[in-house]
Amino acid sequence: MKKHLSLLVLLGALATIVYSLLPTKNPGQFDVNGFGRLPVLLNGRLKPLDTVARTTLLQIQNTQSVRTPDGRSLQPIEWLLDVFFVPELSDSYQVFLIDDPDLLALLNLRRSDGRGNRRFALAQFDKYLGDLSKQANAADNVESAVRTRVQRATVQLRDNVVLYRRIQHSLAAPDLKDYLSDLLNFSAIRTAGAQAEMAKRAGQPSDAAAIEKITTIGMAFQDMSEWANLAAVPPPEGAPDPNAWRTVGAQLMDALGGQALGATPLAFAGLGQTWRNSQPKEFNELVTRIRGSLESRYADAFDRGAVETRFNSAQPFYLGMVLSALAGFLALGSWVGSTQQLQRTAFGVVGLTWLLTTAGILTRMWLEGRPPVTNLYSSALYVGWGAVALCLALEYFYKNAVGSVAAGVIGFVTLLIAHHLSLTGDTMEMMRAVLDSNFWLATHVVAVTTGYSATFLAGFLALIYILRGFFTSSLDKGTADSLNRMVYAIVCFATLFSLVGTVLGGIWADQSWGRFWGWDPKENGALIIVLWNAIILHARWGGMVKARGLMNLAVFGNIVTAWSWFGVNMLGVGLHSYGFTDAAFFWLTTFAASQLAIIALGSLPLTKWRSFRTAAG
Repeated sequence: MKKHLSLLVLLGALATIVYSLLPTKNPGQFDVNGFGRLPVLLNGRLKPLDTVARTTLLQIQNTQSVRTPDGRSLQPIEWLLDVFFVPELSDSYQVFLIDDPDLLALLNLRRSDGRGNRRFALAQFDKYLGDLSKQANAADNVESAVRTRVQRATVQLRDNVVLYRRIQHSLAAPDLKDYLSDLLNFSAIRTAGAQAEMAKRAGQPSDAAAIEKITTIGMAFQDMSEWANLAAVPPPEGAPDPNAWRTVGAQLMDALGGQALGATPLAFAGLGQTWRNSQPKEFNELVTRIRGSLESRYADAFDRGAVETRFNSAQPFYLGMVLSALAGFLALGSWVGSTQQLQRTAFGVVGLTWLLTTAGILTRMWLEGRPPVTNLYSSALYVGWGAVALCLALEYFYKNAVGSVAAGVIGFVTLLIAHHLSLTGDTMEMMRAVLDSNFWLATHVVAVTTGYSATFLAGFLALIYILRGFFTSSLDKGTADSLNRMVYAIVCFATLFSLVGTVLGGIWADQSWGRFWGWDPKENGALIIVLWNAIILHARWGGMVKARGLMNLAVFGNIVTAWSWFGVNMLGVGLHSYGFTDAAFFWLTTFAASQLAIIALGSLPLTKWRSFRTAAG
């Protein structure tokens, strides 16, 4: 029975992975998935509209799920279509995350009015946007590190509303009720307006309605030009720069000045009309037509967009986080029940999860054309991936479920960190100029991040040793000896990669900035990791520490590595600083405090350890 149950767990995990990779179907008659694969230029990268929808939702509400006021569930791309073309409806969707009680009071909101007591619609607080902007502008003058809680929440909400408005003005004019009709008749409207304006200036009778009409349209075009952040208009055939995409608003302003209107604004206006009027046949035809006009020129963008859209819907890293938790619980259960079947099942789930994560990282590499680590988000993925790979090797050789427990917890935590890092926007951002080197990203960055993986793994194995020994009676001599050998081997591995990565970083710095070493905080952090791992090895070789001393030193390595990985980014100084983040600072200090507490436990006399007392008894 246990054997069949284990097999069912493995088959269930495999079936879940396969199901996540199946292509998603359109929720109705509209080819919204085809629309979602259309490319736009945003932040220097051609990306499908599906990615725009998902990253925007994550940024403004920390989740991709959307519910309408009548309780229907929308796909992210359906929500984006409503934002583009039915703004009065999208304004009623509760997608803005507002948690701060003082900010809720400023906007005259009650928690009970929000979805899940946390998410609110723009229509619920739009009359207070002036107050929000005033308070956020005042907070802008305060350093981010010293802002109050309500100031941070106010700035964040203001930025999210601006992002939403910018997208809302990207493909259509939300203030024009007859947008498509205005575009179709634009030449005549522009001519009539110009003639009426000339007559007015000459003191002759003029058509006031024509002037008002062209003025209203001009103001709407101006708003689109100033607000839009999606460049959806490709350059003309034969343009010297095929990536010089423009916003619809910019092209409409050119038309206002006398140039030809162009096909792209009309095509998107037609899409908006068919979406608003529930005309799926006409909508699908327009999507096909837009795709046909672009596919021959941007075949690579469409190929990558199709893969990226499938990748987005599969959410391999979120699924990997769930499976990592499952593997960890199964492995812990094997310690409680002492069953080899659970150990093998946990090992199998860890292997499947690692393969899923590997496929996800390889897909990102192909989409970006980059090595696996390019930013903090991808570093979290890689740290977890590398640590789990080492855990699989440990479990293969030792077969005591320690590797599976470590893999489950580390995999879950690093993927959770990656998820929270994804809430800041697109995770496949363009590289900063100084980092734009695939060679050094593939050597220095990968080597250093591999060192992070190994150092964290050594620290976590040490946590297992201390917590099992202090709180349980399961740390027998054989398990303790195995953990001792594991930690020593992993520290050796970490020292090698940390040292090599740091030296390679110095060579890269010499090429980029003309100096091998500059005592930059990030450089210091990398050096501290190397020195700390070297201290651990020398302390062990010199007999200055035994097993528990080795474990305590390895646990402190978690603090050292976390500081180098995240802490130096928040100092606000140096060439590797990416800005202070309050949430990251809180969790970093909490993590450091927890590690110090565990070191204190590990330093208590053996008579306090339950495993020792049990063995002695």
